[in-house]
Amino acid sequence: MNATPPEPPDLVVFDCDGVLVDSEKIAVRIDVRMFAELGWPLSQDEIVERFVGRSFADMGAEIAAHLGRPLPGGWGARYRQLYHDAFEAELTPVDGVVEALDAITLPVCVASSTSHRGLRHTLGLTGLLDRFAGRVFSAADVARGKPAPDLFLHAARTLGVDPARCVVVEDSPYGVAAARAAGMYAYGYCGGLTPAHRLEGPGTTVFDDMRELPALLQG
Repeated sequence: MNATPPEPPDLVVFDCDGVLVDSEKIAVRIDVRMFAELGWPLSQDEIVERFVGRSFADMGAEIAAHLGRPLPGGWGARYRQLYHDAFEAELTPVDGVVEALDAITLPVCVASSTSHRGLRHTLGLTGLLDRFAGRVFSAADVARGKPAPDLFLHAARTLGVDPARCVVVEDSPYGVAAARAAGMYAYGYCGGLTPAHRLEGPGTTVFDDMRELPALLQG
């Protein structure tokens, strides 16, 4: 864990959902329906606490383990289509993130629990994809997703940056834990579904307005 941020860092690693694209509220709404239909009814708050920031594969595995049986064939494709359709209709960038990206002159990348296909879709819909061309990393690239550090370390290694010189912008406890495990300072964004107290801790600055990020990165 990096207890203090490098000022300025050599690489800013952005999570996607809830940090760049305002997808979490849409996705959790669909998740409430999905969990109920699969036989494990959970509230929105329970889903946020258990699953926001984790990969779809990890979520499916935990549902199956809880139910004690394999999930029905084709379940993932059905719900991915629901996400796809809802994002097409409703998805926007996170409030203030376009202004923040315009003001940040440091190298940036994306490292997300979402699949590459999903990242191309959501970043494309919101007009952000070109900003990260060639610098988009998915949990599908590594053996272990967040909260393991693998994805962030993979991004740093691929781009030739010392992990200690990277910072991570995250909105979930799993993502912040992954940043700490990777030896990277974390900026925890609490302007979405996750409350500030779940992001707070060592090696982390919590903030609630993306417009604040450029100044935070400069120290």
